[in-house]
Amino acid sequence: MKAWYLLYCKPRGESRALQNLTIQNIETYLPTIAVKKEQKGQVSVVKTSLFPSYLFIKFDPKEVSVSRINSTRGVVQVVGCKELMTPIDDGIIDAIRQQEYELNSMTQGSTDIGSSSNEEFEPKVINPGEKVRLTEGVFSTLEGIFQEKSGDKRCHVLFEIMGEMKSVKIPMSIVKPSD
Repeated sequence: MKAWYLLYCKPRGESRALQNLTIQNIETYLPTIAVKKEQKGQVSVVKTSLFPSYLFIKFDPKEVSVSRINSTRGVVQVVGCKELMTPIDDGIIDAIRQQEYELNSMTQGSTDIGSSSNEEFEPKVINPGEKVRLTEGVFSTLEGIFQEKSGDKRCHVLFEIMGEMKSVKIPMSIVKPSD
């Protein structure tokens, strides 16, 4: 029976692995997020992997050999070994898809979370390493760690997302010290 599995790829090789697995008619899912990059004064928006070096594949190990997948260009291996591969529940994949959708709909082409309007800014004194919460947005239920200020109105907050720490740039106006 087909099930989702986690695939470890070569560094920055997720796209190559995805392309080669698609050619082999293996269902793939690579969660991505829009990130604003600034290089030489030019700002561009690029899609980057939400989980670098990992992607999800859906296949039946009885129909498609694991060695065939592991020998695909860009792939290192299916996480686990043949006898111990643990299928990932469809509900987890759906939750990741939902989180990916929410993150990308909030960013609207940037890594900023929250509105980019000229909102009132109240200076707050929050020290690096301090636990914080957001007053709005998809991360409002999570506790994060304040990293640093980024200009007058923005800051970087570290969140644990699906077991991996991710730094997110957000408006200071929606950050408050955790209770």
